[in-house]
Amino acid sequence: MRLLKLVPDNTNIDFLRWQWPTTILSVALMIASWALVYTNGLNYGVDFAGGQMIRVTFTKSQDAPIGALRSEIEKLGYGEPVPQHIGKPNEVSIRMGLPPGSDKNPGLADKMTRTVIADLQAHHPDVRIDSVDSVSPKVSSELGWTAFKALGFAAIAISIYIWFRFEWQFGVGALVSLVHDVTLVVGLFAITRWPFDLTTVAAILTVLGYSLNDTIVVYDRIRENLKKYRRMPMAALLNLSVNETLARTIMVASTMLITLTALLVLGPKVIQGFSAALLVGIAVATYSSIYAAAPMLIWLGVTSHSFVPTETATDRQEKIARGEA
Repeated sequence: MRLLKLVPDNTNIDFLRWQWPTTILSVALMIASWALVYTNGLNYGVDFAGGQMIRVTFTKSQDAPIGALRSEIEKLGYGEPVPQHIGKPNEVSIRMGLPPGSDKNPGLADKMTRTVIADLQAHHPDVRIDSVDSVSPKVSSELGWTAFKALGFAAIAISIYIWFRFEWQFGVGALVSLVHDVTLVVGLFAITRWPFDLTTVAAILTVLGYSLNDTIVVYDRIRENLKKYRRMPMAALLNLSVNETLARTIMVASTMLITLTALLVLGPKVIQGFSAALLVGIAVATYSSIYAAAPMLIWLGVTSHSFVPTETATDRQEKIARGEA
């Protein structure tokens, strides 16, 4: 029985031929992602925004009455609610600020929740309450700052690790790839309006680890080939290295993407954002290890002779004594 091969042996794809079109595409997507974050903002979950979030489904309606929900709940006197579609058109999350004094008296938040739910059921008999989450503003700000630090420290630690394992050019290339991957994942949440919460941060940290692993595999082969083919042009050497690791890259990415697609389509709505972040992040990380991390070495001035040890006068004399010069 013949083994299945997703990538034929001895592939010779000229990846560097497309380095400028792919670079322009990546830069454009990054700019668009940050523009969406600036204009649309992120739909922060209760973890980061604080307050009360009630997720409901209108079982007998195709579309949730967002406008009616906003006006009905606002009349209750708890401030302006923020109802938003999540998932299907008949699924809604209703985010509200906690009533004054709820940090000292949690019963106020419970009373608000019961009042809102009773009003929803009175006006909409087909409403189904899916979940209720509550986080105080102080806790949410601490969670947001902790998540930001986790992402920042992870990226810095990864860059330092690659710097010491390889050279500083490799560290910069890996950092650029990580920023690229995280930016596109965040842009996805800005355009889809999926809740951005702690599970999303966990998914992004997982993407960072996967991207690092994929990049190191390519960089390790590049370093080996730099020692073996010192006269080979740098673009050809990078193409050779990427092609030699292509089978591994495609196999790992394919198995991950198949699993995550099934999880996104068939899994519960609660982890929809987590599954989507991992799915897009791994696809983007696979792309960036080829079209961002590798070409970056050329732009940073790496050549086939960059890491060849400089011959000292002593080395020269020893070579003469051995008759090698």
